Amino acid sequence: MDIFNDEYFMRQALNEADDALLEGEVPIGAVVVMENKVIARGHNHTQRLNDVTAHAEMEAITAAANHLGAKYLNDCTLYVTVEPCVMCAGAIAWAQVGTLVYAASDPKRGYTTLERPVLHPKTLVRTGVLAEESEKMMKDFFASKRNG
Repeated sequence: MDIFNDEYFMRQALNEADDALLEGEVPIGAVVVMENKVIARGHNHTQRLNDVTAHAEMEAITAAANHLGAKYLNDCTLYVTVEPCVMCAGAIAWAQVGTLVYAASDPKRGYTTLERPVLHPKTLVRTGVLAEESEKMMKDFFASKRNG
């Protein structure tokens, strides 16, 4: 594990979250990395597309699979700014993502709220990378929605 690479790539995911924020979406971003290169990006588009499945992770996984011409992402790392929900964790499992790195935990809707494991058994998980920045972005977004 190289914490500097994790921070660099999580910063890329945070840039995607910024893009989501500018579009009025929940500010969650994701990037897929293979061999130290970003091969796919995504951020939430649930509002724009009227699609509850248009999460950052889903977009990034689809883009990575298209880029590689393959459905499995065993040699890839997915960086996402917030712990994936159960739906996204299922997609991460089906895509057999090699490593998942997420910033902020989601104690209400994150996949770790389930008692049974959801991810593929070989998927490595790292958490907390730039968590404070991601948490602040999410808290500020929802505070603006409540006060706006």
